[in-house]
Amino acid sequence: MNSSYFSLALSVAVICLGLPGCGEKKSIENASPSATTQAAAPSSASAPGPATPASAPSAPPISVTTARAEIRDMAINLKANGSVFPLASVDIKSQTNSVVTKLHIRDGEFVRAGQPLFSLDSRADEANLAKARAQLTKDHATVADAQRQYKRAMELKAQNFVAQSALDSAQTAVESANATLAADEAAIDAARVAVSYGKINSPLSGRAGALNVTIGTALQSNITTLVTITQLDPISVNFNLPQRNLADAIAALKSGGTKVTATLADNGGSFQGRLSFVDNAVDPSSGTVRARALFANKDGRLWPGAFVEISQTISTLKDTVVVPQAALIQSARGTIVYVVEDGKAVLRPVKQISSQSGEAAITGINAGDSVVVDGKQNLRPGASVVERPKDTKTGASTPATTPGTAAASTPLGTSPRSAP
Repeated sequence: MNSSYFSLALSVAVICLGLPGCGEKKSIENASPSATTQAAAPSSASAPGPATPASAPSAPPISVTTARAEIRDMAINLKANGSVFPLASVDIKSQTNSVVTKLHIRDGEFVRAGQPLFSLDSRADEANLAKARAQLTKDHATVADAQRQYKRAMELKAQNFVAQSALDSAQTAVESANATLAADEAAIDAARVAVSYGKINSPLSGRAGALNVTIGTALQSNITTLVTITQLDPISVNFNLPQRNLADAIAALKSGGTKVTATLADNGGSFQGRLSFVDNAVDPSSGTVRARALFANKDGRLWPGAFVEISQTISTLKDTVVVPQAALIQSARGTIVYVVEDGKAVLRPVKQISSQSGEAAITGINAGDSVVVDGKQNLRPGASVVERPKDTKTGASTPATTPGTAAASTPLGTSPRSAP
């Protein structure tokens, strides 16, 4: 029985010795604390290495360009694309069936109001006028005879030679003859109108387009277009106003209309006019309202159908803070600017009221504040900055150092971390 227990214990000991780490564990467990302390001592007394810097050098100031916020009046100018449109354009047509007998103008000629344009064959109408005049002459004689008969009847009635009915008949004859006379005069007027259709005059001053007829062309009443006359002076420009500027435009229109500048493309010149019309409805598809400006065009440089760029001053902001548009930063929190105070960059939230020609009217800062224009992309709130003149080229300015801080010089090909 004892021999069996002895054999079992011997087998366990052999297996334990064959496993890795069993002997090492035992040696470690049997090691004295003093030996462990002595083994660790050499590591604490290792050779001295490079000294660790006590603190990292502060970052150099960031070079920026600044501008002073100003308080002044700022005109709100509206720019839009417009097209030149004539105030009047008339298609000249014949009012009677006739034939062209004479042309008084040429293609593209400038004409005056009342100037003859065409002559038509009006011989039939002139004959009718002569006939009406002859009838008038005949009826004048009839009226004279009726008046003589009426006068004789009155004398006979006074002597009781005729009855009252005879006098009444004579009076009726006179009145009938006068009515016929009036009809004849109306017929003459109608004949004169028909004859007047034989001469076509210009209803307005303007420029004639291409002639669509020649001598001998047969015309149909109110169908055939002979020529188109377009008024060029004055002339209008049509454009669209945003809905947000509608109230300012209407107020300006009531005060006589604001000045409007129209500029032709390709250095075609600029022209000064005035706002003359604002439509009575807003287009729901575009959110704009139609407007019109009137321009003097004596030289004929504004041509119908031409595209122009419209600029007009619709209002003026009084005593507002103005900064360069480039100073504004659009962030997730809204519009901000960086203001330099005591050599530090300070973030200020602002609200933009309007912008014109590279300048912005804002609220949120005071007049005289120094706002960062260039270099703001490198700034963080509280960063040290050094201002440079606006005309200094980027990269040409010498970095400035803060007082009491020396600029570290690094040998070529080495880095500050590798320097001993």
